[in-house]
Order: sequence, then C-alpha cells, then structure tokens
Amino acid sequence: MLKHDFFPKAIPSRPTGHYAHIILLRETESYALFQTDGELNTARVPAGAKRDDSIITRITMFKRKQTTPERLVGRELLRRYGLLAAEREQATADAPFCDYNVEFCKQCPDCIAYGFAIGDAGSEKSKVYSDTAYSLTAFEYSHETFTLNAPYESGTMSRQGDVTSRINEQDHVRPQVIFPAVITTRDLTFPMFKYVLNNVLRTRRYGAQTTRTGTMTNHLIGIALTDGEIFSNLYFTQRLYDVLREQEVDLSEPVNVHNALTVATNLVPALLAEDQVAVSQWLSGDELSQFLEETFTANESAVQALLREAHSDSKQYAVSYVLKGQKGKS
Repeated sequence: MLKHDFFPKAIPSRPTGHYAHIILLRETESYALFQTDGELNTARVPAGAKRDDSIITRITMFKRKQTTPERLVGRELLRRYGLLAAEREQATADAPFCDYNVEFCKQCPDCIAYGFAIGDAGSEKSKVYSDTAYSLTAFEYSHETFTLNAPYESGTMSRQGDVTSRINEQDHVRPQVIFPAVITTRDLTFPMFKYVLNNVLRTRRYGAQTTRTGTMTNHLIGIALTDGEIFSNLYFTQRLYDVLREQEVDLSEPVNVHNALTVATNLVPALLAEDQVAVSQWLSGDELSQFLEETFTANESAVQALLREAHSDSKQYAVSYVLKGQKGKS
C-alpha cells in the first residue's frame, strides 16, 4: 500500500529529497488552551485564498504546541517497552537515559527524528517539519470566555469572612474547531516514519492544562510521498475554507469533521498538482484505512517491533554521524 522502497534504507548524512507528508485535520474535542502570556494565540489573515479575501482573525496553534505532545507520547512508549531508561542509574547501551530538553541521549528515535540542541555539546536538525496551524473558522466562532475560580475545601469562595480573589477569566478554544495541518518528514527510513506517524495517531491532548482539558483527535486525510515540500498549513486552511463556502456550509457554526474530511480528500490532489512536485504516491481513502489497520494494531508485540525497528535505525545513524563526530572533536 505505502511504497516502502520510496524511503531510504538508512538515514543519510545529507539531504536526499525523500519527503513524506502526513496531511490531517486536527479537531478539538474539549475546551483547549493554545496561549502565550495568558491569551489565545491569534493571527489576522485572509479568510480564503481565491474566493474570499476578507481579513479575519484565526486562532493559531504554534508548531511546538503540536510537536511537543507528540514527542512526549513517543518517548513514553520508548520507556514503556524498555528502549529508554526511566532513570540515569538504569541506563544501558540498548536503553540510554534521555531527559527531554535537559539531557538528550542523541541516539533514540525521538532525538534523531525531531532533533535536539545542547549548546556546545552538539545538535541535530529535526527531520520532522511542522508549522503554525490555523483554525478553519474565525476567532469569534471558535472561542469562548470562561470565568474560573479556585474554591476552598468547603466548596465556597470565602473562609472566615474573607473572600478569595482567585477568580479569573480565560478564553478557551471551543470543541469541534478544526485545524488543517501538514507534517513533513524528510529522509527518514520507513520504520522511523512509522514511529512519527504512530506518535501523531496516539496523541490525544494538546495545549495547556492537558490533565483537565485539551482533548484533540487527529483525523488523517492521507500520506503524500514527494521529492519536495508541499503547501503550507495556512494555504491549505484557506483553500479548504473557499471550497466549504462554495458549498454554502455555515462557517459560523461547528463544521462537521466528516464533511470537511471528504472535501479535503478531494482538494489535496489538486493542491499537490499546483505545487509542481513529483508525487511518487498519494495514499488516501480505503487504501489508507487498510494501511493503518495493518500497521498500527492494538497489539503489544507489534508496537514493540515497530519501536525496535525505529530504535535500530536511529542508533545506526547516531553511531555513524552523531556520536562518531563528537568523539573526533574530544
């Protein structure tokens, strides 16, 4: 189904133009928070790309708010199945200790796929490209303001005659807000690509306060194998907005995600053709469903096998290029 021979047999030291794009719609399923400095992140951009050039405000989901939860899910699995050590004292040659943003191991699938930077101790460029995602619908239809409070243990806001000031207002992203997105991987082996895709499919919570809210589902539209980068998240969002407006969909109400998926699935091949990249494969529809069903099963042994294959490829790359280079400098 997905062309395995498209992917390099080993991660190359220099770019070789093997681009695999994961195209999806991210849908909030609870009230989410994508914020900086206490406010939702927004941008003023044209509503559409061709049909509607009016300026609207859209909620933005910055790239790190997308990749960080997905990285943490992958790292959790690596620890769960013994490919990363939970503590430094437990580290072995086959299960190194890796502390996110503090002490990277420089050799696990997460470090090699998503990259790392440790100042003078070395860095590795990410092979997973992401960009800011934009809400399909305008800010005024996509957010809601809540008054939050923190009561005492009695359940009231006062104690011994004093009323607490722990009351605040906060904007939240409403449920069923759609964020079209493209995740691009470059020059990853097939096992490493499956590792990244597995992280995307498994991640369920994004943004702040993820223990209480932030539930999101990633609806996969398709996978495109090309020799170059393709359209941006913003352009994808604007073109999807245009088509939905042509179909007289009410964009002041939550958009039915299944309708949006159908429209997006038909739209993407046209966008790929406009980009003038050589498309080796566009996998969608029933073939995509079959690929996902056969590749990502709810079976522990299958998950372990997927992670071990990715771990083997990342370790091979690290020994050949990352760790070897650092030894030469010391």
